[in-house]
Amino acid sequence: MSALVTILDDEPDIRQLLCETLEDAGFRVQSFGRAREFEAALKRITPDVCLIDLSLPDTDGLALVHRLGQDHGAAVIIISGRAQVQDRVAGLELGADDYITKPFDPIEVVARVRARLRSGPRAGHGASAKNSARFTGWQAHFDRFLLSDENGEDVPFSQAEGEVLRLFLENPKRLISRAQMQEHLGGAAGESFDRAMDVRISRLRTKLRDDPKNPKLIKTIYGAGYIFLDDVQW
Repeated sequence: MSALVTILDDEPDIRQLLCETLEDAGFRVQSFGRAREFEAALKRITPDVCLIDLSLPDTDGLALVHRLGQDHGAAVIIISGRAQVQDRVAGLELGADDYITKPFDPIEVVARVRARLRSGPRAGHGASAKNSARFTGWQAHFDRFLLSDENGEDVPFSQAEGEVLRLFLENPKRLISRAQMQEHLGGAAGESFDRAMDVRISRLRTKLRDDPKNPKLIKTIYGAGYIFLDDVQW
């Protein structure tokens, strides 16, 4: 079955354009003009990618992006007329996987959706992939988007954070360059990608209680990339 893409935008013309373009590209599509309708639908559907406008009439778009990243595990792509750097950074920090500014080329949206599906756990690892890994003090559950500490406390992570964490855990004690991260995770290389990686790694360190000034798990090798320092058991 083809991937399901949901669209949340209060502009009917944009919803229609995206629906037609994505359906022509082979995706299943459902669109919504109000956040309350969209969130009600999430109780009965499981989208693979969510396209979210930030300027919604009935909710704070950034707050919704954060809830999606934490609670549903779907890839989230913001499509917004807010082009300021602070808006893009806020969206990434709150859990979005990508950020597209209006006006946009519909073909680019299709390419970004495909990139997210290629790098996501559903497409990238298959049904037989190992979904649990242990390292010092933690167990990562990729099927539930949770980290569990030694005391049994659960810490949720988003799909975007999970992609980076899995890459580290599958390559422990090996240098991973920015170029390798971009190749593995998808997305256009450049300042936006680098900023997105910085945000995700910062969030992972916070959740893993890894002191960024003296990291024990995720070490930055300036000018080269990152190394996950611990042993990992799958």
